[in-house]
Amino acid sequence: MLTAGSVGYGYHRDELYYRMLPPAWGYVDQPPLTPFVARLTTQVSDTVWALRVPATLAAMAAVVVVALLARELGADRSRQTLAAGAYACATLPLMLGHLLLTSTLDLFFLPLLILLSLKAIRSPRWWVATGLVAGLTTYNRWLVAVVGVAAVLGLAVLGPRRVFASVWLWAGGLLALVVALPNLVYQATHDWPQIRMGQALAEDAGEVRVTVLILLVAGVGPLFPLLWRGVVTLAREPRTRYLVVVTVAVYAFTFVAGAQPHYVVVALVVWLTAGVITTSSPRRLWRVAAITGAVSAVLALPVIPVSVVGATPVTKVSSLMPDQVGWPTYVGQVARAYRAAVAADPGAPPPVIITANYGEAGAIDRFGPAHGLPRAYSGHNGLYDVARPSGPARSALLVGDLGPRQLALFAQCRQVGTLDNGVDVDNEEQDQPIRLCTGLRRSWELSWPAFAHLD
Repeated sequence: MLTAGSVGYGYHRDELYYRMLPPAWGYVDQPPLTPFVARLTTQVSDTVWALRVPATLAAMAAVVVVALLARELGADRSRQTLAAGAYACATLPLMLGHLLLTSTLDLFFLPLLILLSLKAIRSPRWWVATGLVAGLTTYNRWLVAVVGVAAVLGLAVLGPRRVFASVWLWAGGLLALVVALPNLVYQATHDWPQIRMGQALAEDAGEVRVTVLILLVAGVGPLFPLLWRGVVTLAREPRTRYLVVVTVAVYAFTFVAGAQPHYVVVALVVWLTAGVITTSSPRRLWRVAAITGAVSAVLALPVIPVSVVGATPVTKVSSLMPDQVGWPTYVGQVARAYRAAVAADPGAPPPVIITANYGEAGAIDRFGPAHGLPRAYSGHNGLYDVARPSGPARSALLVGDLGPRQLALFAQCRQVGTLDNGVDVDNEEQDQPIRLCTGLRRSWELSWPAFAHLD
């Protein structure tokens, strides 16, 4: 269902960004795994459905992990099935499982890490597998470091402390460090870009904190009452008490740091699973899960036609949906402005195209060749270091929300178009200007730093 629904709207802005990032050990805003997976899918088919096959597989694997986690928590087969079904119907997993984002792979990696740590407490040799997965997870997101530190703290404070006497725990920790080392070396040799990115994200911390609170309820919909039951269940069992510290720490870190709100998915997964398996009315829960699934499908999948979705509350409730609408249309509008600029001054070098953000640059990279457009440049996040303008061109087509600092680099700027998706979906691009700027005052090398921004 997730892959089949890929064609209803279109690429998410992050997906367009990932598919155009060149191979690297890391980027200023994230580790390399998700961009690598995105590029790999283009070798099969450079289409949105192919790019989302790994997302579907990750979501499916996450459902299996939830069933295994329920079993590790003592659930019988029927309640394992109930836990997996309730999780599969929850809003946040369905939203993230529909797209290839870093948080999509988190749906699988982080709950798997929790599952393996639980198994390791019962059978210490599992610490090696836990360390291996922890090391691999750093290539998707460094949030795993928060999970690891919180787990050590939880075990030290709430037990079982006997795990620290096992050589397997230290072997697993060493293995995690060895596997993560190339990723760590990249961070150290590039001035710790993830810290700088975190500081940039913290500028919007207030908005993120509101979203995190909303996700606590909206992330699982009507299943929300089970979350507190899950926390209580974990706290009652000596073997699982440390997970209260882990999950609360992840939630607190997300809230305090103002990080990406999707980080809380690991807490919601564990709380929901623990809550489901202790329910006293499984039949009623199946009905609630079915209702949740129906609502989640409307919010996460292209159930509502794109021609009318802009008139519904879905675009306000689902923060991920609007960013899947309008990209081919926007690129067509940029192409018309570009052709007009070239035709107006055929003897001059054609203008370079510079976009305000990586979604716009990624859209031109994907759909621009069909319109004869050159590559687009952007100073947003990782694209600043990927490529920059050069050569004799003294004019630029500026696309999107670029401000006075960038416009001041040119002698003259005038608006030659407006981005309009044509379906009244309010996203970051809607109603943004397309400007033709001429008379670059300094060289591109000296001008380019003014376009750099992290967010």
